[in-house]
Amino acid sequence: MIKVSDSAKERVEQLMKEGGYNIQHDFVRVGVKSGGCSGLSYELSFDQKKQENDKVFEDNMIKIAVDKKSFLYLIGTTLEYSGGLNGKGFVFNNPNANRTCGCGESFSL
Repeated sequence: MIKVSDSAKERVEQLMKEGGYNIQHDFVRVGVKSGGCSGLSYELSFDQKKQENDKVFEDNMIKIAVDKKSFLYLIGTTLEYSGGLNGKGFVFNNPNANRTCGCGESFSL
């Protein structure tokens, strides 16, 4: 399962509303793909359709969809949001990652 911090929840709600998504029916799609300076990189988008291989669950009133392959890399991860002058935006705190790059957008196991 992926957790959603309060700061990430607020930002997701705002972005979904601005993008024409319905927070009660649509969801955040989180995934992992090959690439990035550490080998694997995170993907984050909004979606309205569940795919055949998706695991869908909810945390902090945010619905999250993850394909089964990515889910194995993301178990126990917390999605956070850091704003402000030095903020990075969305940040994945992944306990499975052995190494992350400086920008926090890629990792390795």
